[in-house]
Amino acid sequence: MKIDIEGPFERILFAARWLAAPIYFGLIFCLILLLTVFARYVVKIAMMLTTLSVHDAVLATLAFIDVALLANLVLLVMFAGYENFVSRLDIDDHVDRPAWFGKVDFANLKLKLFTSIVAITGIELLKEFMALRSEERLDPINLKWLVVIHVTMVFTTAMAALTDWLKAKAKDH
Repeated sequence: MKIDIEGPFERILFAARWLAAPIYFGLIFCLILLLTVFARYVVKIAMMLTTLSVHDAVLATLAFIDVALLANLVLLVMFAGYENFVSRLDIDDHVDRPAWFGKVDFANLKLKLFTSIVAITGIELLKEFMALRSEERLDPINLKWLVVIHVTMVFTTAMAALTDWLKAKAKDH
């Protein structure tokens, strides 16, 4: 008599994907955190509105863009990750369904994540460069690490894109 352990094991393994679902639910909490930080910053900027310089307005704008990019990053991971690894979302007929929804595979998700991170590190670097014009004391070590991290992320993104491009070319041949 032969005991089949492969079938039950594979069913358990497949069902284990649902262990990731609470993590995606936790990303909703991350969006709430970002919204709270955004609201607090809006109030802070609104209270300084009459004395705000162009320089401060640029820094505030960059901070808002930073929060928006982070929120987009969380949404991208939440939707594409859940759709790719846990379960399909049954919203095909919803009027607000994004065009990319259901079309982002793991390779596209990886590249979108890297691109978002490059944009975020770029904004952080730009904010630090903007500090060069203000009275704030510039931390050269912090600036150096921001440049190193940004260049590393740009290189990593370029290599990931090159790898995907080479993989697509190999499929064509």
